[in-house]
Amino acid sequence: MTELVLSFLKELEQNNTREWFHANKGWYDEAKLEVEKLVNTLIPGVARFDPSVKFITAKECMFRIFRDIRFSKDKAPYKNNFGAWITKTGRKSCGPGYYIHIQPGESFLAAGVYMPDPEKLKKIRQEIFYNMDEFKAILEGKELKRYAKGLDEMDKLKKPPKEFPADFPDIEILKNKHFTVSCYLSEKQLSAPTFPEFAWKVFEAMHPFNAFLGRAIDG
Repeated sequence: MTELVLSFLKELEQNNTREWFHANKGWYDEAKLEVEKLVNTLIPGVARFDPSVKFITAKECMFRIFRDIRFSKDKAPYKNNFGAWITKTGRKSCGPGYYIHIQPGESFLAAGVYMPDPEKLKKIRQEIFYNMDEFKAILEGKELKRYAKGLDEMDKLKKPPKEFPADFPDIEILKNKHFTVSCYLSEKQLSAPTFPEFAWKVFEAMHPFNAFLGRAIDG
């Protein structure tokens, strides 16, 4: 990842208007193409340990930079990041996948299930409830802990989900609405020539986590 992408995003954050974006459309196209090339490089490496993504392409995985502002107080028309969701069906998948987020000062790699529908969320919680020791062992795995600090803590229920006993020792885990793990990146890491190799190692360490969640949803 070169400075071109990061510098574009930095300028976009300061000039998030349609006028500026249209005046710099060529710059955006260059940045988008560079991210697309990176994602197309990452996919074959991920497919070595997760063959389900073997036939997907970057274009199917990358999110649009245009924001949906219909129901948002923030009327900025563009996202200040590039993101791609690497799964067997691309960005529209609600199942477990591998995510890359490129944003100056806030870049990261992640895996898991984000915003599952109620049925999938219930299945995930049930699988964790009945196999808590296995789930915690995955989170405590040496390789995963090298890159991620456990489950991402965000958007949790205030009360225990009604399907589970409130006195369950690990009820805090079941309160999660999303089940993801993340590895945050410095600009130096992101810009290094060896970044794809690093990303493959991170995603491979996250693969057992995804496999558990996939089993929960498909089982």
